[in-house]
Amino acid sequence: LILNPWDVVLCISGTVISCENAIVVVVIFYTPTFRAPMFLLIGSLATADLLAGLGLILHFAFVYFIPSEAISLLTVGLLVTSFTASVSSLLTITIDRYLSLYNALTYYSERTVTRTYIMLILTWGASICYGLLPIMGWNCLKEPSACSIVKPLMKNHLVVLSVSFFMVFAVMLQLYVQICKIVCRHAHQIAVQRHFLASSHYVTTQKGMATLAIILGTFASCWLPFAVYSLLGDDTYPALYTYITLLPATYNSMINPVIYAFRNQEIQKVLWTVCCGCFSSTMPFRSHSPSDV
Repeated sequence: LILNPWDVVLCISGTVISCENAIVVVVIFYTPTFRAPMFLLIGSLATADLLAGLGLILHFAFVYFIPSEAISLLTVGLLVTSFTASVSSLLTITIDRYLSLYNALTYYSERTVTRTYIMLILTWGASICYGLLPIMGWNCLKEPSACSIVKPLMKNHLVVLSVSFFMVFAVMLQLYVQICKIVCRHAHQIAVQRHFLASSHYVTTQKGMATLAIILGTFASCWLPFAVYSLLGDDTYPALYTYITLLPATYNSMINPVIYAFRNQEIQKVLWTVCCGCFSSTMPFRSHSPSDV
């Protein structure tokens, strides 16, 4: 096969994604104190993005070195599973943030831990089911006219994934709006008690809106082009359009560690300790609220 530059770029993106998220997974896995619900959800997101990066690398390797329909189905299934789990993990993190503010008094309880495990099971269960569909026969290898913009996925399969994305985005948008309202209300109450309403309330509101814009803006700008094109395009469109819309979607997995992991103060402490060469898994780190994530 002639080497496609777009495939090379996707492979490079997969390598960067894998390295970034491998660091997060290792830090969370080898730090016993990172067993709070918010860190489990960050670990789920990092694991999904790590698998997505590895899937991009494997897809490139198998397409150009070991071309096979069966292997193609496996790699595409891995990519569908990992990207679905990544988007779903973002939703679970949003739900956890919202509940940590809405039910602040009961957040640190066994119910929260149980709820977290239930969300993780549902996230990965649904993602694996989506990923197994091409392997179990829902593909267009024998019916090319049913192919979507991402072969060998069928058009109906990609439509289901796209609609699911829009539903997840709508729920995240609603939850983050509610989070901003709760934060602003708390800031207003604190500012009134301390008699500096204007400055404190304004700063907190601006910070909340900035965080909301960064999280949702990044998520939307990365995934919306591909989701919209998946609904409107078909296999007769030039492959260039697919690459142009798919590449930004992979960048979401590249940016996620920066937004959800590397900004966390506890994870920063561990990373700085590792960089100093004096890492100890028994160092005392305390988990704070998900608002730090």
